[in-house]
Amino acid sequence: MNFDYNEEQQLLAESVRRFLAKEYDFEKRRKVVASAEGWSAEVWAQLAEMGVTGIPFSTEYGGFGGSAVDLMGVMEAFGDALLVEPYLPTVGLAGQLVARGGTEAQKKAVLPRLVEGKLRLAFAHSEKGARYNPAHVQTKAIRTGSGWQLSGEKCVVLGAPIADSLVVSARTERGVSLFLLDRSAPGVAVSPFLTLDEMRAGEVRLAAAKAGPEALLGAEGEALALIEEATDFATALVCSEAVGAMKFACDTTLEYLKTRKQFGVPIGTFQALQHRMVDMVISYEQAKSMACLAGSKADSAADARDRARSISAAKIKIADACRHISQEAIQLHGGMGMSEELKVSHTFRRLTMIAQQFGDADHHLARFARLD
Repeated sequence: MNFDYNEEQQLLAESVRRFLAKEYDFEKRRKVVASAEGWSAEVWAQLAEMGVTGIPFSTEYGGFGGSAVDLMGVMEAFGDALLVEPYLPTVGLAGQLVARGGTEAQKKAVLPRLVEGKLRLAFAHSEKGARYNPAHVQTKAIRTGSGWQLSGEKCVVLGAPIADSLVVSARTERGVSLFLLDRSAPGVAVSPFLTLDEMRAGEVRLAAAKAGPEALLGAEGEALALIEEATDFATALVCSEAVGAMKFACDTTLEYLKTRKQFGVPIGTFQALQHRMVDMVISYEQAKSMACLAGSKADSAADARDRARSISAAKIKIADACRHISQEAIQLHGGMGMSEELKVSHTFRRLTMIAQQFGDADHHLARFARLD
């Protein structure tokens, strides 16, 4: 299997890396995180101008008709830079639900603005007690004379405080369905907070929130397969993001071992530390291979079972590698590895969260076993 990107993918990834190196270095990122908004509208607008927000969407709606594989290099660059802007919630998850399940009118209303960077989305799905089970939906949607009325609570909705609109899962008489709601609509309340890895998320409460008949996204009661498909796509992207963060963790740890001295010599000359560094690099290379598998299967799996099985296999390895590499990077840096001033401590946080995002290793092991 060829793990190399083609020329267009390489050029795209390099242009994103150059932009982030110039406009989104670690100190600038710290200022963004510390701001009241917690993200940079200027950076988001520039990403849209570069076409990054439109890569996985059809040319019919202003996108480029790209794939998960086309996004792998971009996500690696985001992982390296620890991007906190809502790319994954908007483009990789909620946007995919609209693109794959929306009506033509919904797509035309949402996707061109999303591609232009003028609309941000979030997927309000997870609920207390769900434990990664997509069918655990207790939020209710009741038909009214003029549309729908939604009531319930969603937890840890990534990007919710930043979003203009929410894609919300709710249970109707026919089963789990999806609805497209304006975040500022009456009855919709978002309580924002900062996650461990410095992203903006929120608790979403729906108190008899009203939605028109056009808010229903896809067929009523048939959203579960669509949710799993879009979540697998987002999981493939976060696997590639993890690879970018792991690469930074390995590179910065190696540089530290070369320069930090103990007993008058660089600590990288100690054989025990060399062995640990080699193990980190091996974990990184294995994770990169599995991220390639996830990306390719998100695009071209034979069926839903093949896609789910392959992406769960990749996430198992990615989760293990996130834990191994992030913890070793901190330990080899010593106590200073946990200081706010070092980027590696923030990379540790992001890798720790990626290991849990969209299902931890135990969840995906169980899912893999069910599909075997």
